Amino acid sequence: MTKIEINNVYKIFGPRDKSILPMVKDGQTKDEILEKTGHTVGLDNVTLKIEEGETFVCMGLSGSGKSTLIRHLNRLIDPTAGEILIEGTNVMNLDKEKLIEFRRHKMSMVFQRFGLFPHKTVIQNVGYGLEMQGKDETSRKKVAMEKIEAVGLSGFENQYPNQLSGGMQQRVGLARALATDTDIMLMDEAFSALDPLIRSDMQKQLMDLQSELKKTIVFITHDLDESLRLGDHIGILNAGKLVQVGTPVDIIMNPADDYVSAFVKDVNRAKVIKAKVIMKPKNQSDDIDKTNLIKVHEDQFIEEFLPEVVCSNSNCEIVDKQGNTKGYISNKELQNTLSKS
Repeated sequence: MTKIEINNVYKIFGPRDKSILPMVKDGQTKDEILEKTGHTVGLDNVTLKIEEGETFVCMGLSGSGKSTLIRHLNRLIDPTAGEILIEGTNVMNLDKEKLIEFRRHKMSMVFQRFGLFPHKTVIQNVGYGLEMQGKDETSRKKVAMEKIEAVGLSGFENQYPNQLSGGMQQRVGLARALATDTDIMLMDEAFSALDPLIRSDMQKQLMDLQSELKKTIVFITHDLDESLRLGDHIGILNAGKLVQVGTPVDIIMNPADDYVSAFVKDVNRAKVIKAKVIMKPKNQSDDIDKTNLIKVHEDQFIEEFLPEVVCSNSNCEIVDKQGNTKGYISNKELQNTLSKS
């Protein structure tokens, strides 16, 4: 089921955005429009569908339009043209009162710089969204403590933000977003300010929580490794244009243009490609030598079984959870996959 639908969205920053729109539609570039008019093209005809329960990662370089896009979803920014549908409702048609209710109950947001209230304790910060929803203090504390425990901050609920590390502060932000129990979570460069080890830990925390909660998450990042690790689908923006949408494997194996190719050229394919993606089905693998085989689960990443293949110079038999043979990977095909550029 489609949760979020973005249709032909344009965003032009400047006082005459509507009058500049025809220039964008005629194909003039972001740089050309800036030079001629002083207006900045934030988004250029973006159309996108995000399914319920998936983690959709939007990535691109600085200035590509990714943060502009996510801010359209809760109408922190209004488009110059186009529509944004959440569960079929066009958010552009919401009046001020309905928009406030929409933000309180449908979407939560996790910011790059945490966005915590310095004068409130952890439990007060986590419960703030519930307070805005009108929940009583007893209910707020109960739910807030559940989410504090879920993100591993038990014992810190009465601390203030300045008493916590950056990683712990971001956990508070995540707990606050979870506490309101919205269907959709928006995460704008949520882990970018963290040190690498803490960032990796937060990514794992998010994946563990998502496997249980099945929220619809829109995650913004400029980091390809992070997008490959987190995303069910990835959308890549360049100069306001959505240049490719696909699974992590789609992006790695079939980059749409030179811009995407430049992004993925140094990626370790062994970390993101599973055995089932490159195997030959059982009924199409008569040409593979099956006398010396290593059994590999279909959902294993190449990096997990590659050392054994290299050491034994064997081919692989790919099996499902029940041990049934699904297909085969030859040593040669494995090498070809890893050497593609």
